[in-house]
Amino acid sequence: MDAERLPQIIRDIYRSVKELTAMFPGRHFTPDGHMVGSIGEALAAYYYGFNELFVASSASHDGRVGDRLVQVKATQRKRVAISSEPQHLLVFKLHEDGSFDEVYNGPGNRVWALVNEKKMPKNGQHPVSLAKLAKLMLDVPTAMRLPRVRE
Repeated sequence: MDAERLPQIIRDIYRSVKELTAMFPGRHFTPDGHMVGSIGEALAAYYYGFNELFVASSASHDGRVGDRLVQVKATQRKRVAISSEPQHLLVFKLHEDGSFDEVYNGPGNRVWALVNEKKMPKNGQHPVSLAKLAKLMLDVPTAMRLPRVRE
C-alpha cells in the first residue's frame, strides 16, 4: 500500500463523482456496493494500522489489528447491515470530499446484541442505523477502541 497516495486517491474518486454529476445532471455516480466497502477497508487499514487485510468478501471479518479480528462497514447513507457477530467492529460514514467519520469503534458483540434476537431478513443482513451506533459508541471505553495510527 502506498500510504502517501491512498488519501489522495480516495479524494480523487469523490472529486470525479462530483464532476460527472455536474456534467450529467440527473445521473447518479455515487460509489456504492463493493466499492464503498473496499474504500472503508482501505481507510481502516491505513488509519488503524491493520497487520493484515483479508481478501474481499471474507466471512465475518475484513482484517486483523494485533490479535483482534475486525469487521469494517462503510456507508454514505444512514445505516449499515451486519450478518454475523464480529469480534471488533469499525463503522465509517463516508463523505463526498473523501473524508470519513468514525461512527462506531468497539466490540462487535455490543452491536450484534441489538439485532441477534430479531428475525433474520431475507437478504441475511440486519440493518443498524448510524444513529443507534453513535449512541452505542458513547459507552465504549477508549481502551476497547482501536487507536488510529495516522490522522
